[in-house]
Amino acid sequence: MSGGHFEYQQYRLHDIASQIKELIASNDDEYEWGYRRGNGYSAETIEKFKIAVDTLEKAAIMAQRVDWLVSGDDGEDSFHRRWDEELKEIK
Repeated sequence: MSGGHFEYQQYRLHDIASQIKELIASNDDEYEWGYRRGNGYSAETIEKFKIAVDTLEKAAIMAQRVDWLVSGDDGEDSFHRRWDEELKEIK
């Protein structure tokens, strides 16, 4: 029980989303410690990054909900309720 069906790999999706968020945040940064910090990607590319973050965060939630259902931590009713609630929180 207590999850683990996917060996907690769904948390990697959150980690990747966080790293992409950092790339977005630092994109226009010039220099730090003598090195260019940002990559200077175009606005179009940054918009794709934002879509990637959104998709990864949704995928992590979906994987977590399935994990808990198949591990016996949630029943189908709570699976559906939590799925809907948690995905609604993502813009």
